[in-house]
Amino acid sequence: MKKIRSYLPLCFAFLIGMGVMYIVQNYDRYAQELSIREVLAAQNSTQVDLAPVEQVYELISSYYFKEVNKDELVNGAIKGMVEQLNDPHSFYMDQETTQQFLNSVDSVFEGIGTEISVEDGKFYIIAPIKNSPAEKAGLKPRDQIIKVDGQLLEGLTQAEVIAKIRGKKGTNVTLQILREGVSEPISVQMVRDVINQVTVEDKVTEKSGKKIVTLHITTFGESTAKEFSALLEQYESEGMDGLIIDVRGNPGGYLSSVENILNLLVSNEKPKIMIEDRSGQRQQSFSNLQSKKSYPISVLIDEGSASASEILAAALKEIGNYPVIGVASYGKGTVQQALSLKNGNTLKLTTSKWLTPNGNWIDQKGVQPTIEVQQPAYFYYVPLTLDKNENLTLDMNNEKIKIAQQYLQALGFHPKRMDGYFNEDTQSAVKQFQQSENLQVTGIIDETTASKMYQKLVTLVKNEKNDLQLQRAIQQMLK
Repeated sequence: MKKIRSYLPLCFAFLIGMGVMYIVQNYDRYAQELSIREVLAAQNSTQVDLAPVEQVYELISSYYFKEVNKDELVNGAIKGMVEQLNDPHSFYMDQETTQQFLNSVDSVFEGIGTEISVEDGKFYIIAPIKNSPAEKAGLKPRDQIIKVDGQLLEGLTQAEVIAKIRGKKGTNVTLQILREGVSEPISVQMVRDVINQVTVEDKVTEKSGKKIVTLHITTFGESTAKEFSALLEQYESEGMDGLIIDVRGNPGGYLSSVENILNLLVSNEKPKIMIEDRSGQRQQSFSNLQSKKSYPISVLIDEGSASASEILAAALKEIGNYPVIGVASYGKGTVQQALSLKNGNTLKLTTSKWLTPNGNWIDQKGVQPTIEVQQPAYFYYVPLTLDKNENLTLDMNNEKIKIAQQYLQALGFHPKRMDGYFNEDTQSAVKQFQQSENLQVTGIIDETTASKMYQKLVTLVKNEKNDLQLQRAIQQMLK
């Protein structure tokens, strides 16, 4: 029995925490060491009776008809407790998964470059990282992942799904996804690569005699605040007439990073962020600035802007009264800590929620734009991929033809119908496209034609003249 009891503190430690790692994304500033006495005092509760857990462990260990791995029993008990929380952002990780998780918050790691969330047992892409295999393959925020390399994800944890998707550079991974508005699953194959995150990208637009600077923050890493500060200081010294901060597709990152950036942008009239614990007690953090910037600022957000991105957008909106342009953000309003255990495993646990400067909680609602602008529909089209020797021809009717018809319409070749039936009008549009790209004019969509159509669509999306949200922000600066 003494030996059995020795396993129980491991289980209980996951509920109350035993040491905090300060390197977890979004939440390092507020990490704090938790002890059994502090937690029980805060709960005003009595010691939980763990005798039934102890008894089940003993019975399985002693009487189950096969030999069992005792560590796996303990890990299973821990997973069960965490799953009972029904919290998509709290999960248990073994040592290997812990290392992959820690690697993912570094500026360089290997994989496809996307953040994953879980809702009601379903796994979704938060946002692909810019120039990553995930972005190049056409993955979008809110794509639901149903299979990884042919394996259904039912019953897996978030950490287990992430571990399946990540891997060594040069290896292949295939995701089967569902996208809103598309009736059938789409298979997307990618080659994993080194994800080298340049976290702040700058661009200058000269228009109507004004110099407008766009700083695109792709993620909030360890060095992001320094990168942002250096670029901001450079452009302020050179002189600029407006600043656009673009956090579209930014899944979040270090809380301290976004706080340091806000120190450069918002005044101290309101807290830039509030952290509220389970008892309702709030910690407030203020900027040191006395007044707002002399030039106009706009913020770009979309459904892939999450967590730290939402903190930044909300503070600029509610303190600076700066316009927030785009569509509602992801809606992640909780704070997690990574609690390390003596066995090397980790629990990522939601410990509090964050509130906007006006005290609003945006969880599952997102930051609402002050100027709503939708992107063109073709920004959200799924990838068009054909298998080798697969052809789409006259009189066929399927989902891939529907996608091809959408592509043709967006590219200026009008198939007249968009329902997935390959009629003569669609064939004519395909021939016109093939002729324009110096392809063999057959009227048949083969692998080569499909690939070229997708390339042309990507070019269309990357052309900033078609970026309606950015163009609206530039117009705002010219007023």
